[in-house]
Amino acid sequence: MILSGLEIEKNLGKNIIIEPFNRKQLNSNSYNVKLHNKLLVYKDKILDMKKPNEVEEIIIPKSGYELKPNELYLGRTLEYTNTKNYVPMIEGRSSIGRLGIFIHITAGFGDVGFAGYWTLEIFCIKPIIIYPEVEIAQLYYHTIDGEYEEYTSSKYQNNTDVQPSMLYKDFK
Repeated sequence: MILSGLEIEKNLGKNIIIEPFNRKQLNSNSYNVKLHNKLLVYKDKILDMKKPNEVEEIIIPKSGYELKPNELYLGRTLEYTNTKNYVPMIEGRSSIGRLGIFIHITAGFGDVGFAGYWTLEIFCIKPIIIYPEVEIAQLYYHTIDGEYEEYTSSKYQNNTDVQPSMLYKDFK
């Protein structure tokens, strides 16, 4: 089952941490998260799964930044989250999707115990101007049934910034 917004709020400080939290971003069954002002783009035309791929940092000015089609941008949420006893998930907001922006390509599924900032895989169909601190996605929470082990990835747990792929670590 998906938690209601009121249930998300009841769990704040216990099973769910969202920092900063703003009640205005709470929906009936989700919480809107904002885009940080930093993006990363891969420098190489061809990426290699077996090695770290070099990235370039872009700071989104308050006046906005134009995203180009067929370019993958990595962003992050402004909010730090930590989730216990629930499965956190992220989806782009429908208003964002209707502008042709994809917020996550394949990584909308979180893990019980994840702590950190959500890295967003941003891709657009048409050129579009984006702005820092726009409510870009929404977090929602599922209950989990049965015993489980909390997420403890050495790659992405307790991150403090946008994170490019660390798939290369799986090849070692």
